[in-house]
Amino acid sequence: MTGAGGFLGRYIVEQLVARGDDVRGLSRRRYAALDALGIEQLQADLADSQAVIAACQGRDVVFHVAAVASVWGRWELFHTTNTLGTEHVITGCQRHGVRKLVFTSSPSVTFDGSDQNGIDESAPYPEKWLCHYPHTKALAEQQVLTSNGSGDLLTCALRPHLIWGPRDQHLIPRLLNRARQRRLRIVGDGQNLIDMIYVENAALAHLQAADALTEGSPLCGQAYFISQGEAVNCWEWINKILSLANLPPVRKSLSYEKARRLGAFFEVIYGLMRWKSEPPMTRFLAAQLARSHYFDISRARRDFGYVPRISTEEGLRRLAAALATSN
Repeated sequence: MTGAGGFLGRYIVEQLVARGDDVRGLSRRRYAALDALGIEQLQADLADSQAVIAACQGRDVVFHVAAVASVWGRWELFHTTNTLGTEHVITGCQRHGVRKLVFTSSPSVTFDGSDQNGIDESAPYPEKWLCHYPHTKALAEQQVLTSNGSGDLLTCALRPHLIWGPRDQHLIPRLLNRARQRRLRIVGDGQNLIDMIYVENAALAHLQAADALTEGSPLCGQAYFISQGEAVNCWEWINKILSLANLPPVRKSLSYEKARRLGAFFEVIYGLMRWKSEPPMTRFLAAQLARSHYFDISRARRDFGYVPRISTEEGLRRLAAALATSN
Protein backbone atom coordinates (compact mmCIF):
# COMPACT_ATOMS: atom_id res chain seq x y z
CA MET A 1 0.00 0.00 0.00
CA THR A 2 1.07 3.57 -0.60
CA GLY A 3 1.17 6.06 2.26
CA ALA A 4 1.67 3.23 4.76
CA GLY A 5 3.41 5.50 7.26
CA GLY A 6 0.84 8.28 7.11
CA PHE A 7 -2.03 8.97 9.49
CA LEU A 8 -4.72 6.85 7.83
CA GLY A 9 -2.23 4.46 6.23
CA ARG A 10 -0.75 3.33 9.53
CA TYR A 11 -4.19 2.49 10.93
CA ILE A 12 -4.97 0.46 7.81
CA VAL A 13 -1.67 -1.39 8.18
CA GLU A 14 -2.39 -2.13 11.85
CA GLN A 15 -5.80 -3.59 11.02
CA LEU A 16 -4.36 -5.68 8.19
CA VAL A 17 -1.56 -7.03 10.38
CA ALA A 18 -4.01 -7.75 13.21
CA ARG A 19 -5.95 -10.13 10.99
CA GLY A 20 -2.83 -11.82 9.66
CA ASP A 21 -2.36 -10.23 6.23
CA ASP A 22 1.07 -9.92 4.61
CA VAL A 23 1.65 -6.20 4.11
CA ARG A 24 4.12 -4.26 1.98
CA GLY A 25 4.28 -0.50 2.49
CA LEU A 26 5.53 2.12 0.06
CA SER A 27 6.46 5.50 1.55
CA ARG A 28 8.96 8.26 0.93
CA ARG A 29 10.86 7.37 4.11
CA ARG A 30 11.20 4.51 6.54
CA TYR A 31 9.02 4.42 9.67
CA ALA A 32 10.08 2.81 12.95
CA ALA A 33 6.41 2.20 13.81
CA LEU A 34 6.02 0.07 10.68
CA ASP A 35 9.23 -1.81 11.47
CA ALA A 36 7.69 -2.63 14.84
CA LEU A 37 4.69 -4.10 13.05
CA GLY A 38 7.00 -6.35 11.05
CA ILE A 39 5.88 -5.29 7.57
CA GLU A 40 8.03 -4.96 4.48
CA GLN A 41 8.89 -1.33 3.73
CA LEU A 42 9.94 0.19 0.42
CA GLN A 43 11.03 3.80 -0.02
CA ALA A 44 10.12 5.76 -3.13
CA ASP A 45 8.30 8.85 -4.34
CA LEU A 46 5.06 8.35 -6.29
CA ALA A 47 6.69 10.30 -9.13
CA ASP A 48 9.16 7.40 -9.56
CA SER A 49 7.13 5.30 -11.97
CA GLN A 50 9.48 2.33 -12.05
CA ALA A 51 9.68 2.05 -8.27
CA VAL A 52 5.92 2.34 -7.86
CA ILE A 53 5.24 -0.22 -10.56
CA ALA A 54 7.77 -2.64 -9.07
CA ALA A 55 6.23 -2.26 -5.61
CA CYS A 56 2.97 -3.76 -6.90
CA GLN A 57 4.57 -7.07 -7.85
CA GLY A 58 3.24 -10.07 -5.94
CA ARG A 59 0.34 -8.19 -4.32
CA ASP A 60 -3.31 -9.28 -4.38
CA VAL A 61 -4.70 -5.94 -3.18
CA VAL A 62 -3.28 -2.41 -3.38
CA PHE A 63 -4.51 0.36 -1.10
CA HIS A 64 -3.49 3.69 -2.66
CA VAL A 65 -3.65 6.09 0.28
CA ALA A 66 -0.75 8.51 -0.31
CA ALA A 67 -1.43 12.04 -1.56
CA VAL A 68 -0.43 15.67 -1.23
CA ALA A 69 -3.28 17.31 0.70
CA SER A 70 -3.29 21.09 1.17
CA VAL A 71 -5.31 24.14 0.22
CA TRP A 72 -2.25 25.81 -1.32
CA GLY A 73 0.72 24.90 -3.48
CA ARG A 74 1.99 24.57 -7.03
CA TRP A 75 -0.09 22.67 -9.60
CA GLU A 76 2.97 20.62 -10.56
CA LEU A 77 3.36 19.23 -7.04
CA PHE A 78 -0.29 18.18 -6.72
CA HIS A 79 -0.54 16.85 -10.27
CA THR A 80 2.72 14.91 -10.13
CA THR A 81 1.87 13.19 -6.84
CA ASN A 82 -1.90 12.89 -6.87
CA THR A 83 -2.64 12.37 -10.56
CA LEU A 84 0.51 11.02 -12.22
CA GLY A 85 1.35 9.03 -9.08
CA THR A 86 -2.03 7.34 -9.32
CA GLU A 87 -1.36 6.54 -12.98
CA HIS A 88 1.82 4.78 -11.88
CA VAL A 89 -0.08 2.76 -9.27
CA ILE A 90 -2.69 1.71 -11.84
CA THR A 91 0.03 0.71 -14.29
CA GLY A 92 1.76 -1.32 -11.58
CA CYS A 93 -1.47 -3.14 -10.75
CA GLN A 94 -2.15 -3.93 -14.40
CA ARG A 95 1.39 -5.02 -15.18
CA HIS A 96 1.69 -7.35 -12.19
CA GLY A 97 -1.79 -8.80 -12.20
CA VAL A 98 -2.99 -7.18 -8.98
CA ARG A 99 -6.61 -8.18 -8.51
CA LYS A 100 -7.97 -5.23 -6.47
CA LEU A 101 -7.20 -1.51 -6.13
CA VAL A 102 -8.84 0.56 -3.39
CA PHE A 103 -8.21 4.29 -3.81
CA THR A 104 -8.47 6.83 -1.00
CA SER A 105 -10.25 9.79 -2.57
CA SER A 106 -11.92 12.80 -0.94
CA PRO A 107 -15.44 14.29 -0.79
CA SER A 108 -13.85 17.54 -1.95
CA VAL A 109 -13.80 16.10 -5.49
CA THR A 110 -17.47 17.17 -5.68
CA PHE A 111 -17.15 20.49 -3.82
CA ASP A 112 -17.84 23.66 -5.81
CA GLY A 113 -18.09 26.06 -2.87
CA SER A 114 -21.83 25.70 -2.32
CA ASP A 115 -23.68 23.81 0.42
CA GLN A 116 -23.71 20.01 0.17
CA ASN A 117 -26.68 18.85 2.21
CA GLY A 118 -26.83 15.08 2.37
CA ILE A 119 -25.68 14.55 -1.21
CA ASP A 120 -24.93 11.07 -2.54
CA GLU A 121 -22.48 9.73 -5.11
CA SER A 122 -24.59 10.96 -8.03
CA ALA A 123 -23.24 14.47 -7.36
CA PRO A 124 -21.08 15.53 -10.33
CA TYR A 125 -17.56 16.84 -10.36
CA PRO A 126 -17.58 20.67 -10.42
CA GLU A 127 -16.84 22.66 -13.55
CA LYS A 128 -14.53 25.04 -11.67
CA TRP A 129 -12.08 24.25 -8.89
CA LEU A 130 -11.19 26.36 -5.85
CA CYS A 131 -7.76 24.76 -5.37
CA HIS A 132 -5.47 22.14 -6.89
CA TYR A 133 -5.97 19.39 -4.31
CA PRO A 134 -9.58 18.43 -5.12
CA HIS A 135 -8.96 18.92 -8.84
CA THR A 136 -6.02 16.53 -8.98
CA LYS A 137 -7.77 14.04 -6.67
CA ALA A 138 -10.82 14.08 -8.97
CA LEU A 139 -8.62 13.38 -11.98
CA ALA A 140 -7.00 10.51 -10.07
CA GLU A 141 -10.35 9.14 -8.93
CA GLN A 142 -11.65 9.11 -12.49
CA GLN A 143 -8.56 7.22 -13.62
CA VAL A 144 -9.04 4.61 -10.92
CA LEU A 145 -12.74 4.10 -11.60
CA THR A 146 -12.38 3.91 -15.37
CA SER A 147 -9.55 1.36 -15.01
CA ASN A 148 -11.96 -1.10 -13.42
CA GLY A 149 -12.18 -4.16 -15.63
CA SER A 150 -8.95 -3.39 -17.47
CA GLY A 151 -7.54 -6.87 -17.53
CA ASP A 152 -8.36 -8.56 -14.25
CA LEU A 153 -8.19 -5.38 -12.17
CA LEU A 154 -11.18 -4.40 -10.00
CA THR A 155 -11.27 -0.89 -8.53
CA CYS A 156 -13.26 1.34 -6.20
CA ALA A 157 -12.73 4.67 -4.43
CA LEU A 158 -13.57 5.78 -0.89
CA ARG A 159 -14.20 9.40 0.08
CA PRO A 160 -13.57 9.79 3.83
CA HIS A 161 -14.34 13.26 5.13
CA LEU A 162 -12.23 15.14 7.72
CA ILE A 163 -10.36 12.17 9.19
CA TRP A 164 -9.45 12.75 12.85
CA GLY A 165 -8.19 10.88 15.89
CA PRO A 166 -5.01 10.10 17.84
CA ARG A 167 -1.70 10.46 15.94
CA ASP A 168 -3.17 13.03 13.52
CA GLN A 169 -0.39 15.35 12.35
CA HIS A 170 -2.51 17.64 10.19
CA LEU A 171 -6.13 18.53 10.97
CA ILE A 172 -6.12 18.53 14.79
CA PRO A 173 -2.63 20.05 15.32
CA ARG A 174 -3.34 22.84 12.83
CA LEU A 175 -6.66 23.55 14.50
CA LEU A 176 -5.06 23.73 17.93
CA ASN A 177 -2.16 25.86 16.71
CA ARG A 178 -4.49 28.38 15.14
CA ALA A 179 -6.51 28.53 18.34
CA ARG A 180 -3.37 29.11 20.43
CA GLN A 181 -2.36 31.91 18.07
CA ARG A 182 -5.89 33.35 18.32
CA ARG A 183 -6.30 33.06 14.55
CA LEU A 184 -9.52 31.02 14.53
CA ARG A 185 -12.69 32.78 13.39
CA ILE A 186 -16.20 31.47 12.81
CA VAL A 187 -16.79 31.96 9.09
CA GLY A 188 -20.38 32.63 8.10
CA ASP A 189 -23.35 32.30 10.42
CA GLY A 190 -21.89 29.39 12.40
CA GLN A 191 -24.82 27.09 11.59
CA ASN A 192 -23.18 24.96 8.89
CA LEU A 193 -23.31 21.19 9.31
CA ILE A 194 -20.41 18.91 8.42
CA ASP A 195 -19.53 15.24 8.27
CA MET A 196 -16.29 13.82 9.62
CA ILE A 197 -14.89 10.35 10.33
CA TYR A 198 -12.88 8.82 13.14
CA VAL A 199 -9.66 7.37 11.72
CA GLU A 200 -10.20 3.75 12.79
CA ASN A 201 -13.60 3.76 11.10
CA ALA A 202 -12.00 5.11 7.92
CA ALA A 203 -9.38 2.36 8.03
CA LEU A 204 -12.00 -0.33 8.63
CA ALA A 205 -14.00 0.89 5.62
CA HIS A 206 -10.95 0.30 3.42
CA LEU A 207 -10.66 -3.31 4.56
CA GLN A 208 -14.39 -3.89 4.17
CA ALA A 209 -14.38 -2.43 0.67
CA ALA A 210 -11.39 -4.52 -0.38
CA ASP A 211 -13.00 -7.70 0.92
CA ALA A 212 -16.29 -6.97 -0.86
CA LEU A 213 -14.65 -5.93 -4.13
CA THR A 214 -15.20 -9.07 -6.18
CA GLU A 215 -16.18 -9.81 -9.76
CA GLY A 216 -19.76 -8.66 -10.34
CA SER A 217 -20.05 -6.83 -7.01
CA PRO A 218 -21.68 -3.36 -6.98
CA LEU A 219 -18.37 -1.81 -5.83
CA CYS A 220 -16.65 -2.31 -9.17
CA GLY A 221 -15.75 1.05 -10.65
CA GLN A 222 -17.68 3.02 -8.01
CA ALA A 223 -16.96 5.76 -5.46
CA TYR A 224 -18.32 5.91 -1.91
CA PHE A 225 -18.75 8.62 0.70
CA ILE A 226 -17.86 7.41 4.20
CA SER A 227 -18.27 9.27 7.49
CA GLN A 228 -19.52 8.91 11.05
CA GLY A 229 -23.01 8.91 9.57
CA GLU A 230 -24.20 11.85 11.64
CA ALA A 231 -23.72 15.47 10.64
CA VAL A 232 -22.59 17.87 13.36
CA ASN A 233 -22.46 21.62 13.69
CA CYS A 234 -18.99 22.58 12.43
CA TRP A 235 -18.22 25.13 15.12
CA GLU A 236 -19.69 23.17 18.01
CA TRP A 237 -17.47 20.25 16.99
CA ILE A 238 -14.41 22.49 16.68
CA ASN A 239 -15.10 23.89 20.14
CA LYS A 240 -15.31 20.35 21.53
CA ILE A 241 -11.87 19.62 20.09
CA LEU A 242 -10.50 22.84 21.58
CA SER A 243 -11.93 21.98 24.98
CA LEU A 244 -10.01 18.68 24.95
CA ALA A 245 -6.81 20.77 24.83
CA ASN A 246 -8.12 23.18 27.49
CA LEU A 247 -8.46 25.97 24.94
CA PRO A 248 -11.32 28.51 24.93
CA PRO A 249 -14.10 28.23 22.33
CA VAL A 250 -14.11 30.27 19.15
CA ARG A 251 -16.17 33.41 19.65
CA LYS A 252 -15.08 35.91 17.01
CA SER A 253 -16.51 35.68 13.51
CA LEU A 254 -16.43 37.17 10.04
CA SER A 255 -18.82 36.89 7.14
CA TYR A 256 -18.31 34.37 4.38
CA GLU A 257 -18.06 37.14 1.79
CA LYS A 258 -15.28 38.87 3.72
CA ALA A 259 -13.43 35.57 4.21
CA ARG A 260 -13.78 34.77 0.52
CA ARG A 261 -12.44 38.18 -0.49
CA LEU A 262 -9.54 37.81 1.93
CA GLY A 263 -8.83 34.38 0.49
CA ALA A 264 -8.76 35.70 -3.07
CA PHE A 265 -6.44 38.55 -1.97
CA PHE A 266 -4.01 36.22 -0.22
CA GLU A 267 -3.98 33.85 -3.18
CA VAL A 268 -2.93 36.68 -5.50
CA ILE A 269 -0.23 37.96 -3.13
CA TYR A 270 1.18 34.52 -2.33
CA GLY A 271 1.13 33.65 -6.02
CA LEU A 272 2.94 36.80 -7.09
CA MET A 273 5.53 36.44 -4.35
CA ARG A 274 5.89 32.70 -4.99
CA TRP A 275 5.55 32.00 -1.28
CA LYS A 276 5.34 28.29 -0.52
CA SER A 277 3.77 28.63 2.93
CA GLU A 278 0.00 28.28 3.21
CA PRO A 279 -1.96 31.57 3.25
CA PRO A 280 -4.00 32.33 6.37
CA MET A 281 -7.14 32.16 4.20
CA THR A 282 -8.04 30.91 0.71
CA ARG A 283 -11.34 30.78 -1.20
CA PHE A 284 -11.50 27.02 -0.73
CA LEU A 285 -10.86 27.25 3.02
CA ALA A 286 -13.45 30.01 3.41
CA ALA A 287 -16.08 27.88 1.68
CA GLN A 288 -15.18 24.78 3.69
CA LEU A 289 -15.52 26.70 6.96
CA ALA A 290 -18.78 28.44 6.06
CA ARG A 291 -20.73 25.90 3.98
CA SER A 292 -22.46 22.70 4.98
CA HIS A 293 -20.91 19.53 3.62
CA TYR A 294 -22.38 16.25 4.78
CA PHE A 295 -23.16 13.12 2.83
CA ASP A 296 -25.50 10.18 2.36
CA ILE A 297 -23.49 7.04 3.18
CA SER A 298 -26.33 4.56 2.58
CA ARG A 299 -24.57 3.23 -0.51
CA ALA A 300 -21.51 2.23 1.53
CA ARG A 301 -23.76 0.63 4.14
CA ARG A 302 -25.57 -1.36 1.47
CA ASP A 303 -22.70 -2.39 -0.81
CA PHE A 304 -20.00 -3.37 1.70
CA GLY A 305 -21.65 -3.23 5.10
CA TYR A 306 -19.94 -0.09 6.34
CA VAL A 307 -21.05 0.93 9.82
CA PRO A 308 -18.89 3.21 12.01
CA ARG A 309 -17.92 0.96 14.90
CA ILE A 310 -16.43 3.71 17.04
CA SER A 311 -18.86 6.45 17.97
CA THR A 312 -17.95 10.11 17.83
CA GLU A 313 -18.14 10.27 21.64
CA GLU A 314 -15.74 7.34 22.05
CA GLY A 315 -13.44 8.84 19.44
CA LEU A 316 -13.34 12.10 21.35
CA ARG A 317 -12.52 10.20 24.54
CA ARG A 318 -9.60 8.47 22.81
CA LEU A 319 -8.42 11.75 21.30
CA ALA A 320 -8.56 13.42 24.71
CA ALA A 321 -6.40 10.67 26.19
CA ALA A 322 -3.89 11.05 23.36
CA LEU A 323 -3.73 14.83 23.75
CA ALA A 324 -3.23 14.48 27.50
CA THR A 325 -0.35 12.09 26.92
CA SER A 326 1.35 14.36 24.40
CA ASN A 327 1.26 17.42 26.68
